[in-house]
Amino acid sequence: MTTRPRRSTGLPDRRELTGFAAVGLLAYAVDLALFTYLRGPAGLDPLPAKSLSFLAACTVAYAGNALGPYRSARAPGLRPYVVFFAVNLAGAAVQLLCLAVSHYGLGLTSQRADTVSGAVIGMALATVLRFWGTRTWVFRAEGRVGSWTG
Repeated sequence: MTTRPRRSTGLPDRRELTGFAAVGLLAYAVDLALFTYLRGPAGLDPLPAKSLSFLAACTVAYAGNALGPYRSARAPGLRPYVVFFAVNLAGAAVQLLCLAVSHYGLGLTSQRADTVSGAVIGMALATVLRFWGTRTWVFRAEGRVGSWTG
């Protein structure tokens, strides 16, 4: 049985979405577990804890995406890695903003409130940004023009 090459429509296919989601779930687990540990037993303030958990999760996400759903679209060199971190920094800024507004602006200072604002609400908003940026700027596939939004 021969498989025909898919014609690219610029939209993500099921394989890309599920691969990105699986890698994202793994990175999310790393982010959440490390943030919870750093915020709780380690006693760090919320913003440094979130920054460190982000760095760990971002490294896991890049490796997973480069070896998984985007392995055929991977460009050589350091550029994709640097751009990936830039895209994820933008996502982290979204997460940190959610955390800062909740913790400092609204006065919701419990560990649970910090986790919900930074690792649930912030992560959901940042995921949309990260998918678009990863697909558009980091792992461009031949034949796919622009992004899934264009």
